[in-house]
Amino acid sequence: MNICELRVRQFRNLEAVDMIPHGAMNIFYGDNAQGKTNLLESLWLATGGKSFRGTKDSDLVRFGATQADISVAFQAGGRRQCTDITIDTRRKASLNGIPLRAANRLMGVFCAVIFSPDHLSLIKDGPDARRRFADAACCQLRPLYMKVLAEYTRVLTQRNALIKAVKKGEQPPDITLLDAYDERLCQSGLEVRRFRKEYIEELRPFAETIYTGLSSGREALHLGYEMSEGEGNLPEAMKAARATDLRAGFTTVGPHRDDVTVTIGGTSARLFGSQGQQRSAVLALKLAEASLLSKGYGEKPVILLDDVMSELDQSRQEYILNHIEGFQVFVTCCEPTAISRLTGGQVFHMENGRLTPA
Repeated sequence: MNICELRVRQFRNLEAVDMIPHGAMNIFYGDNAQGKTNLLESLWLATGGKSFRGTKDSDLVRFGATQADISVAFQAGGRRQCTDITIDTRRKASLNGIPLRAANRLMGVFCAVIFSPDHLSLIKDGPDARRRFADAACCQLRPLYMKVLAEYTRVLTQRNALIKAVKKGEQPPDITLLDAYDERLCQSGLEVRRFRKEYIEELRPFAETIYTGLSSGREALHLGYEMSEGEGNLPEAMKAARATDLRAGFTTVGPHRDDVTVTIGGTSARLFGSQGQQRSAVLALKLAEASLLSKGYGEKPVILLDDVMSELDQSRQEYILNHIEGFQVFVTCCEPTAISRLTGGQVFHMENGRLTPA
């Protein structure tokens, strides 16, 4: 999967952009707040997803303009295709000239993986960030998982509402209803765990190999899946925790309390990893995600890397620039010195929203 052409009008601070990117590595460099991230954001919208920066659609339109337009021509499915996105108060999209009912209908047509500094929360924050990563990746690779996760979330919400009401004294414990919730929660919970664990097992060799390359073999990364009740049986654990749950007012064991563990050299990346190690670990996870998507879809997704060079030493920067093979990559950076290590590809300069080949 490759982007052939990009046309952007009235998007954020960008001036008119007409770009034919390189088929492999593309570097956008310039000072902060010049529009580099905005350009990656415009590419990301072609996936059908919302802004990776959490921005409302209406705020994506250039100040003073009434609408923004993005056109992305790309090669996928053995043919050239084109998506056109119009943004005013919301996003509207068409594919190959045919209007879509919603912009998210582009999902699965054009595929990309994004790294942004916000993704450092995968390592720096608590288990919730890592569960969200695993869930989102599972949903993209195995759409059936969305239904399984939705069922678990629905029953968990119902059970929590009941035990919260019991704790507040608003109603007595309904053992029959709790038993019914527990049975359904265990059924869907075991499926959630099966999907997640299978995904992590598939992701692990890719992530560990990529991290080894990033660290020039000096460090080893390991991924694992940690269940909230240890290696115990989920139905037995939920039964044993019922009294604790009623006192706490929420469900204390289950997949919603699990974690994806990330260690470097046998120690926690979150607790003991340096800034560069943590960034490298997240990058390894995102590049491994791209490799799995490539395996699952039969086509390599486009890789978007925003401000990835910061806090990385020269050898790790060199790996990013020259050893992500077989993918079309778009990278933003501030320091032009890093670009000197690029052995192939195209470099663009961004200044005041204007993009020019360097």
